[in-house]
Amino acid sequence: MGPEQPLDAQQTLGKEPQLHKYFKAAIKTHANDLHLKVGQPPKLRLQGELKNTTGDTLTAERMEELVFEILSPAQKEAFLKHGTLDFAHEVGRENRFRINIFRQRGLISLAARRVSAHVPTFESLHLPPILETIAQSRQGLVLVVGPTGCGKTTTIASMIDYIARTRSCHIVTIEDPIEYLYSDAKAIVSQREIGIDVANFEDALVYLMRQDPDVVFVGEMRDSGTVTAGMRAAETGHLVLGTLHSANASQAVHRLLDLFPVNERELVRQALAISLRAVISQVLLPSIREEVDRLPAVEVLLANPAVRKLISEGREADLPNVIRGAQREGMQDLTDHLVKLVQEGWIDPKDAYKYAPNTDELKMALKGIRATAEGIL
Repeated sequence: MGPEQPLDAQQTLGKEPQLHKYFKAAIKTHANDLHLKVGQPPKLRLQGELKNTTGDTLTAERMEELVFEILSPAQKEAFLKHGTLDFAHEVGRENRFRINIFRQRGLISLAARRVSAHVPTFESLHLPPILETIAQSRQGLVLVVGPTGCGKTTTIASMIDYIARTRSCHIVTIEDPIEYLYSDAKAIVSQREIGIDVANFEDALVYLMRQDPDVVFVGEMRDSGTVTAGMRAAETGHLVLGTLHSANASQAVHRLLDLFPVNERELVRQALAISLRAVISQVLLPSIREEVDRLPAVEVLLANPAVRKLISEGREADLPNVIRGAQREGMQDLTDHLVKLVQEGWIDPKDAYKYAPNTDELKMALKGIRATAEGIL
């Protein structure tokens, strides 16, 4: 949704926007998010928790002044018309923020996610090595799923950057808004932002194949048209990366199918069974080590013949058993990863229990007892 990027008059004249002092506070404290709401002091999200700052309580007039100062005329018009606006904003050359401004109870609020200017590597994100193998795939649909704020975009950014550095190809991203900026390396990267480079996702996907892509990133699988285009591209020899809000691989299959009318779901199911390459599910947990703020607990499903058969037959509820039984292939179970993070001293057991799919199962696993499809180990 963000029409043309603003050429900020204040910055052009050498005067920094007043909103930057709040962004700089987020940068200085390594906060993940900044929240501004009328009637509240500015808040920062630190290690997953919202914390008050020492800033003054924001008034409606102050909020309007802060927000409108960084918008272009076209962006301001779009916001006043729709009541919400997504866009990216840079603070210097080293820091970017993904911003959503919205109205609630008639008043303006702002939520900004801090995005590093440097694309992190798999190692620095503490992601499992199998992601490198997945990124080397030449075709198929790869989904990174999880709740809001779990680092899905950052995980995919690390995959895109890896591909750009290691493979001679054309990568096309369709984003709303653009968050990470990629450099042409071995690959060339074309980044298209909704509202600036193309009107909407539908138009971007219609013309996608004319741009001769090898790798495609669709910012979010948000409707049936997006999913259909992604699967079609995956079936015709492209690697397609996308994000989805779901807790795990089983739920991801349900979420995708729910985007379609009931009478179309069986065909979509069969197409998904063919096109799927991998599902990476993750949650972010606070670390108890000083050198790391938060790190992901990750589940990895690889679409081997058993997985394709289960999806085709509508038995995705059995996918967790396949994951547990195929760890030699690179699959990874979330509960097992939580156990590993606890045992290696990365996370507090209390946090592991908060994010565990099944707390009783985690309790048993921490004691060395693990349930499998065949029984108890």
